[in-house]
Amino acid sequence: MFGKEGESMIGEGKMNSIIGKGCKINGTIDVQDGTLRIDGEFEGTVTCPDTLIVGKDGRVKAEIKVKNAVIGGVLLGNIDAKEKIELQAGSRVEGDIKTRRLVIDEGVFFEGACKMSPELKKESPPSLDMRPQEKKEPVHTTSK
Repeated sequence: MFGKEGESMIGEGKMNSIIGKGCKINGTIDVQDGTLRIDGEFEGTVTCPDTLIVGKDGRVKAEIKVKNAVIGGVLLGNIDAKEKIELQAGSRVEGDIKTRRLVIDEGVFFEGACKMSPELKKESPPSLDMRPQEKKEPVHTTSK
C-alpha cells in the first residue's frame, strides 16, 4: 500500500496517524501510540514513540523526537531518533541528526551534523591519538 517508504519499519507499530498529500499543517504533533506518516506539508514539532515516515512527497520543517524515522521526502530541521534513521534515495535532509543506527541510500542529499552513539553507554571512548610518542630521556639527579 505504501511502497518503499516505510516498508522496513511499518511492522514495528500500527499506522494510526497520516497527514495526506495536499494537507498543510503548522503546530505540534504528539503521537501517543503508533506510527505517523507525512505525505503533505508540516511545520512545527513532532514527538512520536514509534516511527515517523516522511513520504516522497512529504515536506517537513520541524524539530523531531522519535524512536525510528524513514525519510523519503524533504526534512528541514533536527531529528533525534532513539533507534534508527533511514534516508531513502531522493530524500533531502538539512539539519542535525542523532541516532544509534543510520542507513543512507545512494542519491540522498544530507547537510548537517550526525551524532551516533549508544544511549546506554556513559563512558567516553578511548583516545585515538595517532601521533608518534616522544621518547623521554630519564632524568638523573645527584646529591652533594
